[in-house]
Amino acid sequence: MQQTTNTILMVRPVNFRMNEQTAVNNYYQKELNSLLPAAVNAKAQKEFDDFVEKLQNKGVNVIVVNDIKESDTPDSIFPNNWVSFHENGTVGLYPMFAENRRLERREDILETLEANGFIIKNIVDYTSAEDESIFLEGTGSLLLDRINRKAYCALSPRADEDLMIEFCEDFQYTPVIFTANQTVNGERKAIYHTNVMMCLGETFTVICLSSIDDKKERKNVIKHLKEDGKEIIDITEAQVNNFAGNMLQIKGVNGDLYLIMSQSAYDSLSKTQLETLNKHNTSIISSSLETIETCGGGSARCMMAEVFLPKA
Repeated sequence: MQQTTNTILMVRPVNFRMNEQTAVNNYYQKELNSLLPAAVNAKAQKEFDDFVEKLQNKGVNVIVVNDIKESDTPDSIFPNNWVSFHENGTVGLYPMFAENRRLERREDILETLEANGFIIKNIVDYTSAEDESIFLEGTGSLLLDRINRKAYCALSPRADEDLMIEFCEDFQYTPVIFTANQTVNGERKAIYHTNVMMCLGETFTVICLSSIDDKKERKNVIKHLKEDGKEIIDITEAQVNNFAGNMLQIKGVNGDLYLIMSQSAYDSLSKTQLETLNKHNTSIISSSLETIETCGGGSARCMMAEVFLPKA
């Protein structure tokens, strides 16, 4: 079992903009009124291309697929919400909250992976849950500790508890369930995805503990992380707002471990936090994702779907 992979799938946007359908419960999204849609998309494409180049320069195997213009899928740049790839050759397909995001699920993307020598043995498809308005948005909702077989999940309108437990039964994970909140106009509201407030590396975790309002739930999360030997790096809600929870650890060419995050996430971290993170990683790679973060309400981690599938 591996916790980190050298291969990631990324989708290059063609219609990127603020998705009005996701903005209802993603409080990180903002409209860039000063820019025409074509300019927003062009800026997002430049950020995407620069990001991919940085990863490839470190020996990360990035499989880039282009979005399809006709689909009108403004959030296609975040593929980790609709698909997950596992070491036993299984692919998970997930039910999505926003109707226009359901068009992101594409069979040809799976065929591209097979053309790259990856083996798909089995597909576990949860998408029929959409008919009952039940959602579980992939590794946005599920933070997988693949070594210790634990799945961390912050419940929200996009992460249903029963479906999460069903996933854990199918994929043999122990569920660690909690609610993570943020303050929106003076009210505590559920954070839409677990991977916004938490990142799991091989030997560490970055987590906003203060977002877990229920003390019992918070203690339970800490207990699980500690018993698996993870050093806990606690971040603040202000840092979460700068996407400091939205990081991913991936492998470079010689098994080097890189921690990937946006520039705004990096800039929000304290000297002590950065020193601790550097202890667990060969280095940190940060890239400016300002347009993607502002309009999309997601960041570096959301843009990368990890590929753990076996090779032919």
